[in-house]
Amino acid sequence: MESHEIDYTIFGEEMQYVEVELDPNEGVIAEAGSFMMMDDGIKMETIFGDGSKKDSGMMGKIFGAGKRLLTGESLFMTAFYNVQSGKKHVSFASPYPGKIIPLDLSKFGNKFICQKSAFLCAAKGVAVGVEFSRKLGRGLFGGEGFIMQKLEGDGMAFVHAGGTTATKELAPGEKLKVDTGCIIGFDSSVNYDIEFVGGIKNTVFGGEGLFFATLTGPGTVYVQSLPFSRLANRVWAAAPKSGGKDKGEGSILGSLGDLLDGDNRF
Repeated sequence: MESHEIDYTIFGEEMQYVEVELDPNEGVIAEAGSFMMMDDGIKMETIFGDGSKKDSGMMGKIFGAGKRLLTGESLFMTAFYNVQSGKKHVSFASPYPGKIIPLDLSKFGNKFICQKSAFLCAAKGVAVGVEFSRKLGRGLFGGEGFIMQKLEGDGMAFVHAGGTTATKELAPGEKLKVDTGCIIGFDSSVNYDIEFVGGIKNTVFGGEGLFFATLTGPGTVYVQSLPFSRLANRVWAAAPKSGGKDKGEGSILGSLGDLLDGDNRF
């Protein structure tokens, strides 16, 4: 096995975190900002890219880190190493309510494709790269654009999804239609494309977007019930829009009540 063989435990329900157990000299890589806590005796190191290729040289590291910018991530990642003799633990937290999904990449043909920003952490040796779409339609209308994240290796990786998750095992030729934002990821054997919703009423008044993502088996697909973009839109829609107060919220009188209590200023 090229990747480090790590053990783990996932804690919590809505706001989960994963605790990774490291034997001596084992390591784990993580996105900047996902760190939660660690035992004494673990060394933390900021690295270019994922550090999976030690012999790539400085230019190779810069190129690998630069590709991460295309997925909206930082140039740097953080590596955590157990430099002591006993077992040590380091934990990484979910960025928003949802689920942490453990992926044994060796069971996915050593390659898994996921949405941008889904990656949380992985065993040292797992490569975190980009997957470019070769189809114009998928790139323009597929929700994730031309670029998705690519996890390669034979170790454990962890991705995060919003809300509740569903796992679908697709038979050869079996097709699943999904909202473009609800895709978490899929293995490399799954064919990913987009399909026009169709129908004037659906297009103009449906409120579900113009396109479905179509995923065709064989392979495994992970779907999330609450993409972060949808969560952000709902929070923004409910946020106060003027004067720091959402006028009428919680009041039967609404704006009239604001006028009577003196909160409506002209």
